[in-house]
Amino acid sequence: MLSTVKTPPHITNDKLVDLYKEMWLIRYFDEKVDQFFAKGMIHGTTHLCVGQEASAAGAIAALKEIDKITSTHRGHGHCISKGADAGRMMAELFGKETGYCKGKGGSMHIADVDKGNLGANGIVGGGIPLAVGAALTSKMKNKGYVVLCYFGDGASNEGSFHEALNLASIWKLPVVFLCENNQYGMSGSVKEMTNIENIADRASSYGIPGKVVDGTDMIEIMNTVYEAVENARQGNGPSLIEAKTYRWKGHSKSDAKKYRTREEEAEWREKDAIKKYKELLIQEGLLTEEKAAELQEQAKQDIEDAVRFAENSPEPSIDSLLEDVYA
Repeated sequence: MLSTVKTPPHITNDKLVDLYKEMWLIRYFDEKVDQFFAKGMIHGTTHLCVGQEASAAGAIAALKEIDKITSTHRGHGHCISKGADAGRMMAELFGKETGYCKGKGGSMHIADVDKGNLGANGIVGGGIPLAVGAALTSKMKNKGYVVLCYFGDGASNEGSFHEALNLASIWKLPVVFLCENNQYGMSGSVKEMTNIENIADRASSYGIPGKVVDGTDMIEIMNTVYEAVENARQGNGPSLIEAKTYRWKGHSKSDAKKYRTREEEAEWREKDAIKKYKELLIQEGLLTEEKAAELQEQAKQDIEDAVRFAENSPEPSIDSLLEDVYA
C-alpha cells in the first residue's frame, strides 16, 4: 500500500507501478494509430483517448477479474486496461485475420468476452443498456460480478441513458455508470448541450449515488470506482460517477478542432494524468526517474511489437467474408 495515500485493499505497490506502464501503453497505442491513419495505412475511422488514460487504467484497476465492462467508440484504453492483447487490437485496426473481430469490426467494435470486455460500441450510448442487461444476468443467476459501464458526456443525453439508469435503480442491479466527460460531444461543448453543472447530478433523479471526480487523478478514480463497485456487489444497486477529463486529439481522425482554443488545450495538457501519477509514485518512493523512463520505453517497445504482429498477420480470405456476419 502507499504510505500516505489510500488505495483499494487489493492494490499492491507493484500494481501501482505496473499501472504507470499501462497508461503509457494506452497513450502509445493511440498515438501510433493516429500516425497510421494520417498516412492512410488504416481505413475507416477511429476515436482516440489520448489524455483520458487515468479513467481507463484507474477505474478498471478497481475491479475484480470476474467483473465486466462495456466500452465506447473511444475505447482503446478500456480494452488495454481490461487485459486485451495490443497485437490483436492493432491487427483488428489493420483489417487482419488475427484481429479480435478477424479484421471485420475495426476500432469501434473490439471485444474480449473471455477477459470480461463485452465490447466497444459505435453507437453513442449503445453500451449502456448492454451493461444493465449483463448486470441483470449477474443478479438473476447469482454470478457475483459487477459491470462497469463507460460512456461519454454526449451519451448522457440519449434516451438509453435515462431508461437504463432508471431500470438499474429500481432493480438494484450491480452496475457502475462511469461518464468520461471530456468536455465535448463531437464539436459541441457539454455546456451548450446540458443545462446542469455536473452530469453526476442526474443520479438524484434515479435515487442512486452520484459523484464527480478529477479525471486526471488515478488514485481518486480508483478509490471512487472501487467504493461504488463494492457497494453494487453487496446488493445496494448502481452509482453514477463523472470523471472530468479531456481528449487531447479531435473527436475523430477528421476533426480539425476549430471549436476550441489552443490555450484551453495547453491548460489541460498541463494536467497530464501520466505526469501527475509519475510525480505521485516518485513522491511515495515507489518509482525513480530512471525506472519511470525504463517503463515508458518498455511500453513503447510493446506497441512497436504489436505493430509488427499486425503488419505480419495474414489478410482475411475471401471465403471468410460472410462468416461471423449477422443480419
